[in-house]
Amino acid sequence: MKVRIYLLVLILVVALGCSEKPRNSQAEPGKNPAELSLVKPLIPFHGRIVFQSDVSGHNEIYLLTSDGLKKMTEHPWRSEYPLWSPDGERIAFTANPRDNYDVFVMNEDGTNIIPVTDSPRDEFEMAWTPDGKKIAYTEMRKKGIFKSYTLWMIDLLSKRNEKIIPDFPGSTALPNFSPKAPLMAFTGGRMRGWDVFVFDLEKREYKSLTEGGRGCRPRFSKDGEKIVFVSSRRDGKSDISIMNPDGTGETRLTEGMKGYNYFPAWSPDGKWIVFCSNAKSHYAQEGDWKLYLVNVATKEVTLLLDAPGRAVFPDWN
Repeated sequence: MKVRIYLLVLILVVALGCSEKPRNSQAEPGKNPAELSLVKPLIPFHGRIVFQSDVSGHNEIYLLTSDGLKKMTEHPWRSEYPLWSPDGERIAFTANPRDNYDVFVMNEDGTNIIPVTDSPRDEFEMAWTPDGKKIAYTEMRKKGIFKSYTLWMIDLLSKRNEKIIPDFPGSTALPNFSPKAPLMAFTGGRMRGWDVFVFDLEKREYKSLTEGGRGCRPRFSKDGEKIVFVSSRRDGKSDISIMNPDGTGETRLTEGMKGYNYFPAWSPDGKWIVFCSNAKSHYAQEGDWKLYLVNVATKEVTLLLDAPGRAVFPDWN
């Protein structure tokens, strides 16, 4: 009985690392909007990166370009997990104006916020389908101290909602779609922990790409040729790795870094990956998270943004 309880607690700890649920912890107020306008990336880059930060006192959505930093949301509630639409004209995110978290969509400039889901449960960490017509998201259910996660998909026009993988023997979370094949990558949780899976949307079959509870947070490259994910297979510490969509050819990109490396996202040209690193904790709501870039070809890591607050969950357009 003690062994069973220990395993359940261990699974819960691992789950919190890979499937990071929004928490209600309040951060200390940081810089005001006027001061934020002075914050610049440490190196120039092409495109736009949205991310979540608690620099203003609680989680809001921010936009980073080579010109500087801009606050995208300004609400008394928390706004989290920003994600660009495939055409770059909208941003999906999660917010909790009525305590639990629902999915919302806004324009690329932060205007015209529209609710997508309306549920008493927490819904977060989404993925747009390649055509931009649907959004898959993670739903969390609580039973005592334990949590379970399931993947759902909602049609933005009809609001029709469906469970994506009803026969998976465990939790499913953190979806991401291939832009060139009918595949959805996701993080699956079973007794041994979290691993990376792919789900064939036509054949309705799933396949594990990692084993032993050593992988999570997969994301396809913009051309669909690679998957970036968080791996702890080498030394037990989370690192950013890439592999082929069939699970072969794993390459660790952050092997020389100390601390916890999480939340990777591809650059539009596939040459860079933006990710977050923290030396103290793998929880997104703890520690001192900064944005980094890693060159996929050379594995060279560069600090991108050293700003107050916790900068996490970036997405690059």
